[in-house]
Amino acid sequence: MTYSRVMAVLLGVVLALPVGAEPLAKQLFGAKSSGSRQAPAPYGSYAKGCVAGAVQLPETGPTWQAMRLSRNRNWGHPETIDFIKKLSGFAAKQPGWNGLYIGDISQPRGGPMTSGHRSHQVGLDIDIWMLPTSRLDLSRRTRENISSISMRRANGAYVNGSWSRVHHEIIRAAALDPRVARIFVFPGAKVQMCKDNKGSRRWLRKVRPWWGHHYHFHVRLSCPKGATGCVNQNPPPRGDGCAEAQQWVNNILNPPPPKPRDPNAPKPQPQREYFLADLPRQCASVLRSN
Repeated sequence: MTYSRVMAVLLGVVLALPVGAEPLAKQLFGAKSSGSRQAPAPYGSYAKGCVAGAVQLPETGPTWQAMRLSRNRNWGHPETIDFIKKLSGFAAKQPGWNGLYIGDISQPRGGPMTSGHRSHQVGLDIDIWMLPTSRLDLSRRTRENISSISMRRANGAYVNGSWSRVHHEIIRAAALDPRVARIFVFPGAKVQMCKDNKGSRRWLRKVRPWWGHHYHFHVRLSCPKGATGCVNQNPPPRGDGCAEAQQWVNNILNPPPPKPRDPNAPKPQPQREYFLADLPRQCASVLRSN
């Protein structure tokens, strides 16, 4: 019996798998409904790891609401929960906003998710909706069905009329938090912020263009101090990144011709799913913990 299947049996995870088949890590972590009773610690990297001692963001707070509660992805490292509370407090002071709507953070013990993200595995990633928070009394049912709003125009080359100075200020406030490593937004938003920014541009280095991210922006925190089992992403390139974002926009508006494929080059292989043995060794104890 394989290590992952032994772990699944020990953990009491019932999996509809053929005899001899090894459960995927996402099945093991997706089956956990609560955090581990361990000291808080992220293990591994943002797209290949887990989190011990995760804290659940309350479904509703004075300046936030967690969305899509059925996913049970409102768990994160304590630093992450503290960051959300701080940033949502700032957002609540902006005109027309009462706080923030929070999308996916992590599963109760992190790890690969049963659907969606490759990242969000160590409790240090947060999706924050672009939708202004006019209300903080949305029912669970409403939070399952309401959608955020897109900020993009021309396939992400520009912002649309829903973009506001408040979006700029909230993202700037997030970037100024020293715990933040990166913020992902669609290219047109980064270019617009570069144009509108007054004063220091150092914070713009953390704001990186990436596909999607027009219904929400994605905040990634650095590994907390003392988290020796956590692997930081490499720092972003030097400078404010505005020229790079403009190049993304140029490529959207005038796509470069596709490069001819080398017939002798191996065909790209899809990234395979992870098994428990692929993750840091500490993740087995995170799963075993009561």
